[in-house]
Amino acid sequence: MHFNLRTLAALAIAAASLTQSRREFHASGKTSRRWLPGSDKIRGVNLASQFIIEPWMAGDEWNSMGCGDSRDEWSCVQRLGQEDADAVFQRHWQTWITPDDLREIQSYGLNTVRIPVGFWINEDLVNAGEYYPRGGLKYLDYIVGNCTELGLYVIMDLHGGPGSQFPGQQYTGHVVDSPGFYTEENYERANKFLEWMTERVHTDPAYFNVGMLQVVNEPVHAGDYPSEAADMISSYYPSAWTRIRDREAQLGVADGDKLHIQYMAEAWGSGNPSQDLPGTTFASYDDHRYYKWDSSVPATRDGYISAACSDNRGGTDVIIGEWSISVADDAQYNAEFDIRDTDANNDWYKQFFAAQVKAFERSGGWVFWSWKCNWIAGFNEWRWCYKSAVDAGVIPKDAAAAVGNSPC
Repeated sequence: MHFNLRTLAALAIAAASLTQSRREFHASGKTSRRWLPGSDKIRGVNLASQFIIEPWMAGDEWNSMGCGDSRDEWSCVQRLGQEDADAVFQRHWQTWITPDDLREIQSYGLNTVRIPVGFWINEDLVNAGEYYPRGGLKYLDYIVGNCTELGLYVIMDLHGGPGSQFPGQQYTGHVVDSPGFYTEENYERANKFLEWMTERVHTDPAYFNVGMLQVVNEPVHAGDYPSEAADMISSYYPSAWTRIRDREAQLGVADGDKLHIQYMAEAWGSGNPSQDLPGTTFASYDDHRYYKWDSSVPATRDGYISAACSDNRGGTDVIIGEWSISVADDAQYNAEFDIRDTDANNDWYKQFFAAQVKAFERSGGWVFWSWKCNWIAGFNEWRWCYKSAVDAGVIPKDAAAAVGNSPC
């Protein structure tokens, strides 16, 4: 994925074509391209560790970059120095997710990608004394442009918020002991990110297929951080809505072409996301369903299948934005679940995948975590990796066919 003149010229031609197609589409009076025309459910994958690397799922990549035992992007930039870090991250951005990956995603009957990004991809929002890699925006533009060319719907996810929204997590880009997101200053930086991305979506033809903008991924739980969660629900959530909609109004965006604005669903545990919103038209809710970490589910074959078959996550405005076919840590290497050097359990994993797909398609659809990873825990851990699970024969090559394999 190198930016030569031929690549840039091709993208410019495609962008002009998309602009014309957009005019024709709206002139036809059809439903907005802010959703999936002709598609009944979202079926997708996360492009995880592309713009926020999580070392637990990309260990070989992390080591090859020279990040060693650094626990997050912040500490790797500190370790390498800004200029050297920018260079190694550029190589990562060029090779982790490529146009070939996106074509393969499309070939498997998937229609959506969720792209986790940090607020720092807009470098104007980074404060002095913060350590994040620079130069990722042109690679985001390139990936999004390829998604648009292929007809893949894009959920743009503010995965790493200013100050870090959850303690101890690599997905924030900066592992902290106490979350710093929940301040007026950091809400403002997040809102500026949302305004900036909204304008990009509505003015850059390469972003034509970006139809949903998530205001923050996995904030704190109300049970652990009650004041922070309550403040986010009452302050940041409605301000995020207003800033996105006001920017769309300034740009003259038609009502039918507005972005879906996505919040973590109430099941996440931060509170009712819509209680203080000034509106809910084109609101969407992100539910993360990992049976692996649900202690109420018996860690047995029958327990997992039964839980999936009986699950109901909500209406069509709910999308299960993260899930996997991994099982509880203390069970994953048992004889009935082990996948190391054996395919003896593959048929059960096929059923577990299909049971979850059937459950999640009772709602708005699903986005698997993740498309790609490498050698988690030292082996090919395809329970987290869609591409590898397809290669293993566990996930079908036609995503829409999975429901028919469900044991429910």
